Amino acid sequence: VVVTPALYPLYDQRGAPPEFRDPVLAAVAEGGGSLFVSGVDPGWGNDVLPLLISGLGTLVDVVRCQEIFDYSTYEQEGSVRHLIGMGHPMEYEPLMLAPSIPTMVWGGQIRLMARALGVELDEIRETVERRALDTTVTTRTMGVFEAGTQGAVRFEVQGIVGGEPRIVIEHVTRIHPSCAPDWPTPPDGAGAHRVVIEGRPRIEVTVEATDEGENRSAGGNATAVGRLVNAVDWLVDTKPGLYDALDVPLRPAVGRLGRKRP
Repeated sequence: VVVTPALYPLYDQRGAPPEFRDPVLAAVAEGGGSLFVSGVDPGWGNDVLPLLISGLGTLVDVVRCQEIFDYSTYEQEGSVRHLIGMGHPMEYEPLMLAPSIPTMVWGGQIRLMARALGVELDEIRETVERRALDTTVTTRTMGVFEAGTQGAVRFEVQGIVGGEPRIVIEHVTRIHPSCAPDWPTPPDGAGAHRVVIEGRPRIEVTVEATDEGENRSAGGNATAVGRLVNAVDWLVDTKPGLYDALDVPLRPAVGRLGRKRP
């Protein structure tokens, strides 16, 4: 059994290109075993949670999944500065924001939700906005970020249905709370994951997870890992195959309530 967040094309394994799906299915047919891929940002926030909440209303206009975070709490300086672009001049082009890259990473989750909701996508679009820092800021874990450099980014991966963005995965990322204060912010602290169902009724659910000394980044990562690791025994007990978030149930914490921490 293998569980991983890394194989982006297999988030929606049924709709994955044959060059990704077929070798896995061939390996399963030959040697058995199972593979489950779920996102690290976290996966449940872009699949099972929005789909569950969407079933509580009578009319759904838009399903929106948000990650809203202060990335100064991440202890991955190389990724924050170079992959996402924080602290670089505004003319710098971060790889994460390059055209087609957001769709490569999150498009599978858009397609998965569309399949679950029974709608056909016209296409997947991307939008990107970037903001510069007004003043120089100093962070606890990554040092100085100069005024005039990138201090916040907001992007959307949009599933277009009937010409309108109907299924949206949105990231709002800052290196300091003072940058882009008009963009969505977490209720408190350094970050949160939020699902908004625009419709009747309008439903909004915000999840705040903490770990490793009240660190929100560590908490979010821990829930993503928990979704994967806690699926292992289910995968062991079911038939070999390639599975996605719609296949693998999110189950109660049987046997873990009140258990002593290691």
